[in-house]
Amino acid sequence: MNAAPDAMTPPTITDSDLLAAGRRALRIEATAVESLLARLDARFAAACRLSLACTGRIVVSGMGKSGHVGRKIAATLASTGSPSFFLHPAEASHGDLGMITRTDLVLAISNSGETPEVVTLLPHLSRLGVPLIAMTGNPESTLARAAAVNLDISVPEEACPLNLAPTASTTVTLAMGDALAVAILDARGFTEQDFARSHPGGSLGRRLLLHVEDVMRKGAEVPRVTPDSLLADGLVEMSRKGLGMTVIADAGGKSLGVFTDGDLRRILDQPIDVRRTRMAEVMTTPGRSIGPRELAAEAVHLMELHKITALPVVDAAGRVIGALNVHDLLRAGVM
Repeated sequence: MNAAPDAMTPPTITDSDLLAAGRRALRIEATAVESLLARLDARFAAACRLSLACTGRIVVSGMGKSGHVGRKIAATLASTGSPSFFLHPAEASHGDLGMITRTDLVLAISNSGETPEVVTLLPHLSRLGVPLIAMTGNPESTLARAAAVNLDISVPEEACPLNLAPTASTTVTLAMGDALAVAILDARGFTEQDFARSHPGGSLGRRLLLHVEDVMRKGAEVPRVTPDSLLADGLVEMSRKGLGMTVIADAGGKSLGVFTDGDLRRILDQPIDVRRTRMAEVMTTPGRSIGPRELAAEAVHLMELHKITALPVVDAAGRVIGALNVHDLLRAGVM
């Protein structure tokens, strides 16, 4: 006699079933985000203008999944030129309300518009006279009616097959927050350099903030010989300093030219005596160089453009003050 099937045994799920569920979720969320295009109207523009007029911080608040999305929106705003932070609404009622000042703007997120912890903040914001932007899925909710501007983040259905777990609604909220941040960024004339100043530890920050003088070698580390030096001495200097080149400079330190590993390879098939030939006879004049206040990224560009691996660094008078090669730029994270 066969045993009765265990009621707790999960049904057999095929790969096709899993793929179908994933694709359904993505279609629902993509449709929900696309529907936002029709909602970017005068209210969205008003929310942007309130944000641009804010002389304090944009305080983002929300509970649960709205709070998680709100943290990301606050981080995006802060990194794109709009000072912002996240305020947990439950903590706000226990002392953190003092973090909000009269110069601030509050962006409150609640899909229902009736989240108790968020609604509790409304009288305090009203007393302070702080402008309020709401993101809700219910334009008739308490939060939406209290806000100066309500941005509609409603969705016809969640990606969750039970239509319960916040999925499409949180995706739409995040997309609306990104749209707001990007529109404000564009209106502020925010540049790559501005972005880099907020991200000094990232690759873009290093590329846009590091100058040649920050990564160049200095003093005795710079390979340097005179035009009357023997080629043999120049080769010894190149080997000792390990930059793959040496600068040829006059007595006053002014750069006259360079001699590189590439130059050495080009003269190998010539009848040259390294103990009789002077550097002035084989150097490349004037040679490529770069200034100390140029961006390190510009040094990368010059090296790639001219297919070289090292550069002398010269001041405004043409005097040699440093040198760098591709390895220095790699270590600095510019490449």
